[in-house]
Amino acid sequence: MQRGDKHGFRIDDEMQKETRGIVTGGHDPRAEEWKSPEPSGEDQPVVDLTGSEDTRVELATLLGKEIWPATGSMVQRRVREQHGRDKIIDLVDRIPEGRVFDNLAELWDSVTS
Repeated sequence: MQRGDKHGFRIDDEMQKETRGIVTGGHDPRAEEWKSPEPSGEDQPVVDLTGSEDTRVELATLLGKEIWPATGSMVQRRVREQHGRDKIIDLVDRIPEGRVFDNLAELWDSVTS
């Protein structure tokens, strides 16, 4: 069976161990600065995925799976019932009126674009 990659499970595991600190900690865990990757150049945008990804996960947790498909008012009501943080409440208040969402991805695209 072909896996579709150029290395085996041992290398996959080793690569996962190497990136675990970055993924879970949100910052580079290396003690020596020279081992860290170089930052983006001045003409490159700075991308902060940690905040938006955490917010998306929190929203998904508050809404649950059984809500879909959902209207904007259903989403707003659920977030308030589940005592969502102000940041999440502000986010769902941006939902356009009268729209029905089939899943979290559609909702997320609507409120973040």
